[in-house]
Amino acid sequence: MQKIKGHVNVIGAGLAGCEAAWQIARRGIDVRLYEMKPHKYSPAHSLETFAELVCSNSLRSDQIENAVGLLKEEMRILDSIIMKCADLTRIPAGGALAVDRKGFSKAVTDMIRSCRNIEVIEGEVKELPEGSISIIATGPLTSTAFSEYLGRMLGEDYLYFFDAAAPIVTYESINPEKTFRGSRYNRGTDDYINCPMNKEEYEHFWEELINAEVADVKDFEKNLVFEGCMPIETMAMRGRDTLRFGPLKPVGLIDPSTGKEPYAVVQLRQDNSEGTLYNMVGFQTRLKWPEQKRVFRLIPGLENAEFVRYGVMHRNTYINSPKLLNPDYSLRADKNIFFAGQITGVEGYVESAASGLVAGINAAMSMLGRERVFFPATTAIGALANYISDNSIRNFQPMNVNFGIMKGLETRIKDKRKKNLEISQRALSVIREIASGISDSFTP
Repeated sequence: MQKIKGHVNVIGAGLAGCEAAWQIARRGIDVRLYEMKPHKYSPAHSLETFAELVCSNSLRSDQIENAVGLLKEEMRILDSIIMKCADLTRIPAGGALAVDRKGFSKAVTDMIRSCRNIEVIEGEVKELPEGSISIIATGPLTSTAFSEYLGRMLGEDYLYFFDAAAPIVTYESINPEKTFRGSRYNRGTDDYINCPMNKEEYEHFWEELINAEVADVKDFEKNLVFEGCMPIETMAMRGRDTLRFGPLKPVGLIDPSTGKEPYAVVQLRQDNSEGTLYNMVGFQTRLKWPEQKRVFRLIPGLENAEFVRYGVMHRNTYINSPKLLNPDYSLRADKNIFFAGQITGVEGYVESAASGLVAGINAAMSMLGRERVFFPATTAIGALANYISDNSIRNFQPMNVNFGIMKGLETRIKDKRKKNLEISQRALSVIREIASGISDSFTP
């Protein structure tokens, strides 16, 4: 393939930025990938490597009858670097795809840095660098200086919501006499450590949780919490049994010591490949650190828990995409400027990477002088792109991928699982056709 003159700027080496850079570079086009780490870190980042997973280490379900499982399979077909590295560093998690946090980030970084068409430029970007096409993938924790620049450029107010990360405990500090291993409904292997609670234990924990002292969240104008990352204490305040129908639901789990379903269950998920660290599933929180230690040690099995990371809370920033973006993630006001990742209002690791994939493919198509690719709503990738660019939406909120935003089937199927499988098979057929249509632009 003949070398393409010029380059594409990609701002931010998170999941979306790395995916966008990979898709462009794989098509023989030079990329300048800008990343402010290690010279400057956001409040939630700590690793020097790219594509750092800030909250959970789970990419959620890997089953195609689940919308995010379908999304992952679509991305695999389209040669996603994020999916390559996730599959390479996966650790046991039942029917979900969880990864070794540091191993995943390192794998992405190694592939990006070894790609001959990608030049990594370290340092904070305060305005768009020169170049005909740029992709902005600065994430939900965009630096203050660049946020102010984008605000001036877009002429639109930003929207804010708060995001919270869950604590991580050491495996050796978990009491095996009060816990049991098992995946919900026996799906996959026994990858989760379960902390069962009886009614008395649960109600005591709930009382202490809702009355615990929370940390001040400063410098934010609006207290908007995305439902998918709601702090555990905020959820608990909605009602005494809310947690039992949410992250502490006991359904599908049988405590071998009693032979019965517990009143409530706290699940712990492996967080690294060595199995020495476990994440408290669904326990995103903004409790003060001493309060986290006090309250979470009330959970059976965690009475002596050693916390290697306490839960933290930070601001997520996203633009009013329905007013600003096209379905290819380009600006309506300037089609040579793309946005990708959580700054667009897609929510979740996989969704962020998928938006980077679409932006990267279309930036490359523009550089190659070819028509852009608009993914249809019959696909998970296309449904997300159509959702964030739907200008009929008035109260725009971050969105995980789901079958509700995908185009339905022409025939009605009552069985939900069969219906979802039919939708997924249709989507994968479309994606394979799209992939074959753009495959000739790939470099050897």
